[in-house]
Amino acid sequence: MTATASATTVAIRDGLSALGIERLTLAIHDGSFPSEPDEDIGRGSPYGKGGRALLAFAARLGFDSLQLGPQGDLTAVNPSPYDGALFTKNPQAIALATLEEDPHWAPLCRDLLPALVAGRPAGAATRAQHAYSRQAALAALAALHDRFCADDSVPLARRFDDFRARWCGTLAADGLYAALSAQHGTDDWRQWPVDDPERLEQIAMAHAAEIDRHLFGQFVLDQQHRALRAAASRAGVALFGDLQIGFSHRDVWSRRHLFRGDYLMGAPPSRTNPEGQAWGYPVVDLDGQPEAVLALLVARVDRLMADFDGLRIDHPHGLVCPWVYAAADPDPAAAVGRGARLRCSPNLADHPALAAIAIPTADQLARDPGVTRYADDWVRALRDDQVARYGVLFDALMARVRTSGRRQADVVCEVLSTWPYPLRRVMDRYGLGRFCVTQKADPARADDVYRGDNASARDWIMVGNHDTPPIWLLADGWHGTAAGAERAQVLAHRLARRPALQARLGRWLQADARHLCHGFFAELFLGPARRVSVFFPDLFGLRAIYNRPGVVHPDNWTLRLAPDFAADYAGKAGRLAAFNVPLALALALAARARGDDDRQQARRLLGVAALDGETDGEVAALIDDALAGP
Repeated sequence: MTATASATTVAIRDGLSALGIERLTLAIHDGSFPSEPDEDIGRGSPYGKGGRALLAFAARLGFDSLQLGPQGDLTAVNPSPYDGALFTKNPQAIALATLEEDPHWAPLCRDLLPALVAGRPAGAATRAQHAYSRQAALAALAALHDRFCADDSVPLARRFDDFRARWCGTLAADGLYAALSAQHGTDDWRQWPVDDPERLEQIAMAHAAEIDRHLFGQFVLDQQHRALRAAASRAGVALFGDLQIGFSHRDVWSRRHLFRGDYLMGAPPSRTNPEGQAWGYPVVDLDGQPEAVLALLVARVDRLMADFDGLRIDHPHGLVCPWVYAAADPDPAAAVGRGARLRCSPNLADHPALAAIAIPTADQLARDPGVTRYADDWVRALRDDQVARYGVLFDALMARVRTSGRRQADVVCEVLSTWPYPLRRVMDRYGLGRFCVTQKADPARADDVYRGDNASARDWIMVGNHDTPPIWLLADGWHGTAAGAERAQVLAHRLARRPALQARLGRWLQADARHLCHGFFAELFLGPARRVSVFFPDLFGLRAIYNRPGVVHPDNWTLRLAPDFAADYAGKAGRLAAFNVPLALALALAARARGDDDRQQARRLLGVAALDGETDGEVAALIDDALAGP
């Protein structure tokens, strides 16, 4: 690069401030972090050397926060972090290379890592190998625990005792689940024989060592997470956790009494998935077990607030008015389309059981027969007391957020194309907005909720997220088509004020898919939304898909960064093959240029963008033209 990293960072952060951007967040799940070659067991970890390198890299690029995904332990066959355990963290995130830097841990870690790295099957470093990394992590944990039990390290023993005192009650059921999984040869409890409480107690006594190992693994992860928090704080980077809406097998097993037996939760039909998605998640019985359901939610939020600076709520409609479908239906994919909203359905002939728990009355529903039951305005009016009934779980969550010392702005709600009226009313009380995913916008619709100019100041704006294709892949497909030209013209109107400049900028955006991507990136900073999130493939110019929602695919949840991610980015950003953050900010400042300060800041950003020769001259001329305008 042509400027020092510190000069680049200062210029970026000054540009963000000038544009009124309150948050610039890099979103990445644990398994997608890079690993150094000598620590790579087939899966990333935020706690490893590669994780520390990415944290420092993000801070240098002006990111002030990292959004991690759910960190719960997974089953042997399902790598989706959104199906992980609520409290037990994934031992695959244990990073031996950094753990052994602590002199108290070093004797326990000695000589464990090389054999695990050497045993990793051949394969690209950009794809996680979940099966092997799970096997390697559990082997490492067993060795660490055995050595700990034979060691006389007083400091570690004291730390473990403190951790045990705080978390043993929360994690005990998961420890027993791990022991039962080993005994029965499967971690799917539905295949286990039914055991009475006395038998379970006998099994727990017989497997005391395995249960203690489980708790010890959680202690190791707690220690590593504390180190990550400290490093992030020093770098000025906040960490956001993810409150998933679903439940893992182990959590269903240990809390079966908390769930309804007649319904499962899914996603309603929407513009993204017209058929809906049959998630298969159980539905908490808030009406029958209110105190226990609230206690579980509070425990989850408290755990996340102990670990993170902020919180993402996954599909918050699941806390307020979940879409449900019949659990007994033999065809879930069809059943979800025939589902209904819990607590919103007082008069549906095909869901009579929901009438007793409905909050609105029939006359508060849409009068137009053309409004479907999954439409946002199916419920059209509510009294304040009804909103309070809808908000019981959400209010409890926000109360714990406040108790932890966090702000309402530290809560992120993943509301996409579906924002039903009851949820909107509940969120409005806390000033919380939705997600604006600009790649999904229909350029022909001026009122599209995914257009950046239709966002509000409280919304989060992003080009894509973990459930969308990377913008680079989409732009390749749009290039040279009428759809691409239409998107380029919409962006040109946002990024330029004068008709002549709009035409010129539109031609530049259409000329190259990389240019179009940077039009999308620049729009993120134009407002009104003040919180920007970037999913890691969009930052690094990747074209591989991370997840295909609603589809089982062997590549889902496996994409990760290569060890040389920083050098790769530096080579690509200069030729606009990766998200050049200074350039996008310069384009945004040039678009609004309210005075000399904006003009100077835009040129300063262009100066640290480190563009290659041809690109530099072309872009500089565009920005100079924009800055010269009235």
